[in-house]
Amino acid sequence: MKHFTFTSALILSAAAIAAAETATERLASSADVFREIMATPDKGIPQDLLAKAQCVIIVPGLKKGAFVVGAEFGRGFAECRKADGYGWGAPGAVRVEGGSVGFQVGGSSTDVVMLVMNKRGMQKLLGDKFTLGADASVAAGPVGRTVDASTDARMDAEILAWSRAKGLFAGIALKGATLRNDADVNAELYGRKIDNKEVLSGAVEPPASSQALRSALDTYSMRK
Repeated sequence: MKHFTFTSALILSAAAIAAAETATERLASSADVFREIMATPDKGIPQDLLAKAQCVIIVPGLKKGAFVVGAEFGRGFAECRKADGYGWGAPGAVRVEGGSVGFQVGGSSTDVVMLVMNKRGMQKLLGDKFTLGADASVAAGPVGRTVDASTDARMDAEILAWSRAKGLFAGIALKGATLRNDADVNAELYGRKIDNKEVLSGAVEPPASSQALRSALDTYSMRK
């Protein structure tokens, strides 16, 4: 019981740190993370994968701290393409809990980017919560300008994932983490508590504060 109480306190501490940042600030951080990653195309996310992706999830500054069980906590946003397949809709707030990112070079914080590659993965994202590797298949995403033949075995995954810590960017098999709706942040953005099924399906207008993120996604993920 003491072990559980100590671990729970650490998780709550990380949650409090994440909550201190406003939704607008976190949207700006998400846009910055995505632009910085894509500014080095030879070491970024392949643009042909971005062009195929149904949705993108960005979690800036996922925290590890001193968790004795390796659990992580972070807040970020999911963006899905509009119904016509071009352009991006309103951001839905998400929370990442548990799992193990495998923090590179001893980092205590890492940025995480995930691509939802098909309709099956998108349907999981529209639910209240799901677990990577159990409810939705996940694989480490390839790094570089384009996808090569060596990545073919990973292309059947519903979600591809990457992380960046202390300048090191790499694909990660982010299994065991839970993604869930963050209703409190959605309420901050939209003035009422709504779930991501409503947000990501295009039922609400994107807030002005999401313009920088949507512009960054448009820049690097245009479909031909």
